[in-house]
Amino acid sequence: MKSESKRQKLWGGILLVAGTTIGAGMLAQPVVMGMVGYVPTLCLFTLFWLFMTFTAFLILEANLWVGKGANLISMAHATLGKWGEIVSWCAYLFLLYMLTTAYLAGCGPILIAFIAMLTGIHLPLWGAIAPVLLLFGFVVFRGTSSVDHLNRVMMGGLAFAYVLLLAYLLPVIEVEQLQFADWGSLYLTIGLVATSFGFHIVIPTLTEYLEGDVQLMRRAIWIGSLIPLGVYLLWETAALGILPLEGSDGILEGFRQGSNGAQMLATFLGHPLFSVFARLFAFFAILTSFLGVTLSLSDFLTDGLKIPHTAKGKLLVCLLTFIPPLIFVLTDARAFLNALDYAGSFGVMLLLGWIPIMMVWSGRYRQNRQGAFVTPGGKGALVLAKIFALGVLLFVTVDKVVR
Repeated sequence: MKSESKRQKLWGGILLVAGTTIGAGMLAQPVVMGMVGYVPTLCLFTLFWLFMTFTAFLILEANLWVGKGANLISMAHATLGKWGEIVSWCAYLFLLYMLTTAYLAGCGPILIAFIAMLTGIHLPLWGAIAPVLLLFGFVVFRGTSSVDHLNRVMMGGLAFAYVLLLAYLLPVIEVEQLQFADWGSLYLTIGLVATSFGFHIVIPTLTEYLEGDVQLMRRAIWIGSLIPLGVYLLWETAALGILPLEGSDGILEGFRQGSNGAQMLATFLGHPLFSVFARLFAFFAILTSFLGVTLSLSDFLTDGLKIPHTAKGKLLVCLLTFIPPLIFVLTDARAFLNALDYAGSFGVMLLLGWIPIMMVWSGRYRQNRQGAFVTPGGKGALVLAKIFALGVLLFVTVDKVVR
């Protein structure tokens, strides 16, 4: 690969990782992370970035053993056997359904606010969700060929709106608001933070795109995961430095109602132009994430259930993709935050945390596999990662049972 081509490929890989990571979870971050405060947020984001980047390298290591392009299910089967394949399949399905639920729930209030701002008409939740279902149902029906251009436009819109928001917010933050800290409420944030760094499913695509070049893949993962960390920390600095903790427009009330951070900022600041940018940011953040997740879920259901690629088969896939999340959204007022919490607490920590550790442990020390890349740290790093992942899974399980 020529040096110029390598640079282009590297940037493509970096953007693939960063673009997969950044999405609708940002909308929940000010509300959820505001419950613990700024310094605990910095610590938790950094800790989970380190852990999730480590497990991403573990998936890269396993992927290079099994073969370029092999998906997580295939890797689990090759290294852990049938039980690993079954657990991975269930965790993957759970994660995709929870994320689809969260993004569908997030779309409704944004569209309701947009339509009310433009026309003065306040739609019910189901009336706002219906056009979203029609749009994404059509995309799922058509398949991936109809997506690429739409996704690029929405990613561009997301980046543009984000820069405008920060340019408006950062100069007016109140530093004293960043001094609040409640370390005892960290349990509320684990699921969301884990979800915020879940880019691992694109690693098989990355290995194919970068033609198995280990050096390029390492750089793409490091830099591609660092970009979202920086984006999140700037966003949290702006949001937590402006939103009050208490009051009708405060973080506590937003958490209780399951609101999104961009909408809360728009309401609190009350500036008409800022409201437009905030709602555009929320709109693009939801749709870019929703697009990728619903396509992944529909493809997963099609392959896993062996559904034929006929008109009837595609219609069945659309129903299986959207009906379960729709029921959850219409019956849970906090579906956006609850679904993100469950997705991260169980789906991400199991599929992208625990399973990669077990795959590499089994591959290295039971099957004696060797490959072009070895994740640094040896057994010690794997043991620490095991303890962390198991501790988080046990903690969130007990927390959910007790609450």
